[in-house]
Amino acid sequence: MNPTTASGWQHGSFSAAGFTHDTYRKGSGPGVVVVHEIPGITPAVMKFADEIVDAGFTVVMPLLVGEVGRAPDKKYMLSSMSKVCVSREFTTLALGKTSPVIAWLRALAKQLHREVGGPGVGAVGMCFSGGFALGMMLDDVMIAPVLSQPSLPFAFGKSRAADLNLSPDDQLAIAQRATQGCEVLGLRFTGDRLVGTRFDSLRALLGEQFIAVEFASSAKSDHSVLTEQRQAEGVRRVVDFLRDKLQT
Repeated sequence: MNPTTASGWQHGSFSAAGFTHDTYRKGSGPGVVVVHEIPGITPAVMKFADEIVDAGFTVVMPLLVGEVGRAPDKKYMLSSMSKVCVSREFTTLALGKTSPVIAWLRALAKQLHREVGGPGVGAVGMCFSGGFALGMMLDDVMIAPVLSQPSLPFAFGKSRAADLNLSPDDQLAIAQRATQGCEVLGLRFTGDRLVGTRFDSLRALLGEQFIAVEFASSAKSDHSVLTEQRQAEGVRRVVDFLRDKLQT
Protein backbone atom coordinates (compact mmCIF):
# COMPACT_ATOMS: atom_id res chain seq x y z
CA MET A 1 0.00 0.00 0.00
CA ASN A 2 1.21 3.48 -0.83
CA PRO A 3 0.46 5.54 2.34
CA THR A 4 0.40 8.80 0.39
CA THR A 5 -2.28 7.77 -2.09
CA ALA A 6 -4.28 6.13 0.71
CA SER A 7 -4.15 9.27 2.87
CA GLY A 8 -7.26 9.74 4.96
CA TRP A 9 -8.59 6.25 4.32
CA GLN A 10 -9.11 4.00 7.34
CA HIS A 11 -7.68 0.54 6.73
CA GLY A 12 -9.67 -2.43 8.02
CA SER A 13 -10.62 -6.00 7.28
CA PHE A 14 -13.95 -7.74 6.81
CA SER A 15 -14.80 -11.45 6.89
CA ALA A 16 -18.02 -13.09 5.69
CA ALA A 17 -19.22 -15.95 3.50
CA GLY A 18 -15.89 -17.74 3.84
CA PHE A 19 -13.79 -14.83 2.54
CA THR A 20 -11.71 -12.05 4.09
CA HIS A 21 -10.59 -8.86 2.36
CA ASP A 22 -8.95 -5.60 3.35
CA THR A 23 -11.21 -2.56 3.26
CA TYR A 24 -10.62 1.18 3.07
CA ARG A 25 -13.16 3.60 4.53
CA LYS A 26 -13.63 7.35 4.43
CA GLY A 27 -16.34 9.99 4.77
CA SER A 28 -19.68 10.42 6.48
CA GLY A 29 -23.31 10.10 5.50
CA PRO A 30 -25.14 7.21 3.79
CA GLY A 31 -23.01 4.25 2.80
CA VAL A 32 -21.66 3.43 -0.66
CA VAL A 33 -19.52 0.40 -1.49
CA VAL A 34 -17.09 1.20 -4.34
CA VAL A 35 -15.63 -1.94 -5.91
CA HIS A 36 -12.51 -1.40 -7.98
CA GLU A 37 -11.74 -2.68 -11.47
CA ILE A 38 -8.72 -4.64 -12.64
CA PRO A 39 -5.89 -4.32 -11.62
CA GLY A 40 -6.75 -2.93 -8.14
CA ILE A 41 -7.39 0.30 -6.24
CA THR A 42 -5.48 2.50 -8.66
CA PRO A 43 -4.99 6.26 -8.23
CA ALA A 44 -7.86 6.84 -10.68
CA VAL A 45 -10.19 4.55 -8.68
CA MET A 46 -9.25 6.37 -5.49
CA LYS A 47 -9.87 9.75 -7.15
CA PHE A 48 -13.37 8.61 -8.09
CA ALA A 49 -14.01 7.27 -4.58
CA ASP A 50 -12.86 10.59 -3.10
CA GLU A 51 -15.41 12.36 -5.30
CA ILE A 52 -18.14 10.16 -3.83
CA VAL A 53 -16.90 10.96 -0.32
CA ASP A 54 -16.92 14.69 -1.14
CA ALA A 55 -20.54 14.35 -2.31
CA GLY A 56 -21.55 13.42 1.24
CA PHE A 57 -21.19 9.65 1.56
CA THR A 58 -19.39 7.10 3.69
CA VAL A 59 -17.41 5.08 1.16
CA VAL A 60 -15.97 1.63 1.76
CA MET A 61 -13.60 0.21 -0.85
CA PRO A 62 -12.80 -3.49 -0.58
CA LEU A 63 -9.51 -4.68 -2.07
CA LEU A 64 -10.44 -7.85 -3.97
CA VAL A 65 -7.22 -8.18 -5.99
CA GLY A 66 -4.08 -6.18 -6.61
CA GLU A 67 -2.74 -3.30 -4.55
CA VAL A 68 -3.68 0.15 -3.28
CA GLY A 69 -2.22 3.19 -4.98
CA ARG A 70 -0.32 1.40 -7.74
CA ALA A 71 -0.84 2.76 -11.26
CA PRO A 72 -1.84 0.24 -13.93
CA ASP A 73 0.69 -1.18 -16.37
CA LYS A 74 0.64 -4.23 -18.64
CA LYS A 75 2.41 -6.59 -16.23
CA TYR A 76 0.26 -5.52 -13.28
CA MET A 77 -2.93 -5.86 -15.35
CA LEU A 78 -2.02 -9.39 -16.43
CA SER A 79 -1.07 -10.40 -12.88
CA SER A 80 -4.40 -9.23 -11.45
CA MET A 81 -6.34 -10.75 -14.34
CA SER A 82 -4.73 -14.14 -13.75
CA LYS A 83 -5.64 -14.01 -10.06
CA VAL A 84 -9.27 -13.22 -10.90
CA CYS A 85 -9.37 -16.10 -13.38
CA VAL A 86 -8.20 -18.73 -10.88
CA SER A 87 -9.97 -17.46 -7.76
CA ARG A 88 -13.04 -19.36 -6.58
CA GLU A 89 -14.64 -16.02 -5.65
CA PHE A 90 -15.29 -14.97 -9.24
CA THR A 91 -17.30 -16.75 -11.93
CA THR A 92 -15.35 -15.66 -14.98
CA LEU A 93 -16.58 -18.08 -17.66
CA ALA A 94 -19.54 -20.11 -16.41
CA LEU A 95 -23.00 -19.13 -17.61
CA GLY A 96 -25.95 -18.54 -15.29
CA LYS A 97 -23.85 -18.42 -12.11
CA THR A 98 -23.62 -15.80 -9.38
CA SER A 99 -20.05 -15.01 -8.35
CA PRO A 100 -19.50 -16.19 -4.72
CA VAL A 101 -17.87 -12.87 -3.79
CA ILE A 102 -21.28 -11.21 -4.11
CA ALA A 103 -22.36 -12.88 -0.85
CA TRP A 104 -19.36 -11.26 0.84
CA LEU A 105 -20.21 -7.86 -0.67
CA ARG A 106 -23.83 -8.18 0.45
CA ALA A 107 -22.68 -8.80 4.01
CA LEU A 108 -20.31 -5.82 3.81
CA ALA A 109 -23.12 -3.56 2.58
CA LYS A 110 -25.47 -4.67 5.36
CA GLN A 111 -22.79 -4.09 7.99
CA LEU A 112 -22.11 -0.62 6.59
CA HIS A 113 -25.80 0.23 6.68
CA ARG A 114 -26.07 -0.91 10.30
CA GLU A 115 -23.22 1.44 11.18
CA VAL A 116 -24.19 4.60 9.27
CA GLY A 117 -27.98 4.27 8.89
CA GLY A 118 -29.94 6.04 6.18
CA PRO A 119 -32.60 4.73 3.80
CA GLY A 120 -30.23 2.11 2.37
CA VAL A 121 -26.86 1.78 0.71
CA GLY A 122 -25.43 2.15 -2.78
CA ALA A 123 -22.76 0.24 -4.65
CA VAL A 124 -20.60 1.02 -7.67
CA GLY A 125 -18.94 -1.83 -9.55
CA MET A 126 -16.50 -1.47 -12.45
CA CYS A 127 -15.18 -3.86 -15.09
CA PHE A 128 -14.93 -7.38 -13.59
CA SER A 129 -16.91 -6.07 -10.59
CA GLY A 130 -19.31 -4.08 -12.76
CA GLY A 131 -22.19 -6.49 -12.32
CA PHE A 132 -21.67 -7.13 -8.61
CA ALA A 133 -23.99 -4.30 -7.56
CA LEU A 134 -26.76 -6.06 -9.49
CA GLY A 135 -26.29 -9.22 -7.42
CA MET A 136 -26.26 -7.11 -4.24
CA MET A 137 -29.88 -6.17 -5.05
CA LEU A 138 -30.88 -9.50 -3.52
CA ASP A 139 -31.00 -7.53 -0.27
CA ASP A 140 -33.57 -4.77 0.17
CA VAL A 141 -30.89 -2.58 1.76
CA MET A 142 -29.33 -2.11 -1.70
CA ILE A 143 -31.31 0.75 -3.22
CA ALA A 144 -28.71 2.49 -5.43
CA PRO A 145 -26.86 -0.05 -7.61
CA VAL A 146 -24.46 1.31 -10.25
CA LEU A 147 -22.95 -0.93 -12.95
CA SER A 148 -20.02 0.55 -14.85
CA GLN A 149 -18.78 -1.47 -17.84
CA PRO A 150 -19.89 -4.88 -16.41
CA SER A 151 -17.53 -7.52 -17.85
CA LEU A 152 -18.20 -10.89 -16.18
CA PRO A 153 -18.36 -13.54 -17.37
CA PHE A 154 -15.66 -12.69 -19.90
CA ALA A 155 -17.38 -12.16 -23.24
CA PHE A 156 -16.10 -15.14 -25.24
CA GLY A 157 -19.02 -15.97 -27.54
CA LYS A 158 -22.55 -14.63 -27.79
CA SER A 159 -23.93 -16.42 -24.73
CA ARG A 160 -21.26 -15.16 -22.35
CA ALA A 161 -21.41 -11.67 -23.88
CA ALA A 162 -25.07 -11.50 -22.85
CA ASP A 163 -24.79 -13.22 -19.45
CA LEU A 164 -25.37 -11.15 -16.30
CA ASN A 165 -23.29 -13.28 -13.89
CA LEU A 166 -26.43 -14.33 -12.03
CA SER A 167 -28.10 -17.65 -11.32
CA PRO A 168 -31.66 -18.07 -12.67
CA ASP A 169 -33.15 -17.78 -9.16
CA ASP A 170 -31.17 -14.61 -8.46
CA GLN A 171 -32.30 -13.12 -11.77
CA LEU A 172 -35.93 -13.70 -10.79
CA ALA A 173 -35.42 -12.06 -7.40
CA ILE A 174 -33.70 -9.04 -8.93
CA ALA A 175 -36.38 -8.68 -11.60
CA GLN A 176 -38.91 -8.61 -8.75
CA ARG A 177 -36.98 -5.81 -7.03
CA ALA A 178 -37.13 -3.88 -10.29
CA THR A 179 -40.90 -4.29 -10.51
CA GLN A 180 -41.05 -2.88 -6.98
CA GLY A 181 -39.28 0.28 -8.20
CA CYS A 182 -35.57 -0.27 -7.61
CA GLU A 183 -33.69 1.50 -10.40
CA VAL A 184 -30.29 0.47 -11.71
CA LEU A 185 -27.79 2.85 -13.32
CA GLY A 186 -25.49 1.44 -16.00
CA LEU A 187 -22.56 3.12 -17.77
CA ARG A 188 -20.45 2.03 -20.73
CA PHE A 189 -18.66 3.04 -23.91
CA THR A 190 -20.70 1.87 -26.89
CA GLY A 191 -17.75 0.12 -28.52
CA ASP A 192 -16.61 -1.75 -25.41
CA ARG A 193 -16.38 -5.41 -26.41
CA LEU A 194 -15.81 -6.48 -22.81
CA VAL A 195 -19.35 -5.38 -21.96
CA GLY A 196 -20.72 -7.46 -24.82
CA THR A 197 -24.51 -7.28 -25.16
CA ARG A 198 -25.20 -7.08 -21.43
CA PHE A 199 -27.00 -3.76 -21.70
CA ASP A 200 -29.60 -5.51 -23.86
CA SER A 201 -29.87 -8.21 -21.19
CA LEU A 202 -30.24 -5.59 -18.48
CA ARG A 203 -33.02 -3.86 -20.39
CA ALA A 204 -34.81 -7.20 -20.80
CA LEU A 205 -34.44 -8.06 -17.10
CA LEU A 206 -35.14 -4.67 -15.54
CA GLY A 207 -37.33 -2.89 -18.08
CA GLU A 208 -37.80 0.82 -17.48
CA GLN A 209 -35.92 0.57 -14.18
CA PHE A 210 -32.64 0.29 -16.07
CA ILE A 211 -31.06 3.69 -16.74
CA ALA A 212 -28.36 3.46 -19.40
CA VAL A 213 -25.67 6.13 -19.70
CA GLU A 214 -23.68 5.44 -22.87
CA PHE A 215 -20.71 7.25 -24.38
CA ALA A 216 -19.48 6.98 -27.95
CA SER A 217 -16.11 5.24 -28.13
CA SER A 218 -13.22 7.27 -29.49
CA ALA A 219 -10.67 4.43 -29.34
CA LYS A 220 -10.65 0.64 -29.16
CA SER A 221 -9.24 0.84 -25.63
CA ASP A 222 -12.13 2.91 -24.24
CA HIS A 223 -13.44 0.96 -21.26
CA SER A 224 -13.11 2.58 -17.81
CA VAL A 225 -15.88 5.18 -17.82
CA LEU A 226 -15.28 6.48 -14.28
CA THR A 227 -11.50 6.15 -14.02
CA GLU A 228 -8.82 5.71 -16.71
CA GLN A 229 -11.01 7.07 -19.55
CA ARG A 230 -12.96 9.23 -17.11
CA GLN A 231 -16.13 10.82 -18.42
CA ALA A 232 -17.07 13.80 -16.24
CA GLU A 233 -20.72 13.44 -17.26
CA GLY A 234 -20.65 9.81 -16.17
CA VAL A 235 -19.27 10.71 -12.75
CA ARG A 236 -21.90 13.42 -12.41
CA ARG A 237 -24.69 10.98 -13.27
CA VAL A 238 -23.43 8.53 -10.65
CA VAL A 239 -23.26 11.22 -7.96
CA ASP A 240 -26.75 12.49 -8.84
CA PHE A 241 -28.15 8.94 -8.78
CA LEU A 242 -26.64 8.21 -5.36
CA ARG A 243 -27.87 11.50 -3.96
CA ASP A 244 -31.37 10.95 -5.30
CA LYS A 245 -31.63 7.48 -3.76
CA LEU A 246 -29.71 7.92 -0.51
CA GLN A 247 -29.86 11.55 0.56
CA THR A 248 -33.58 12.27 0.22
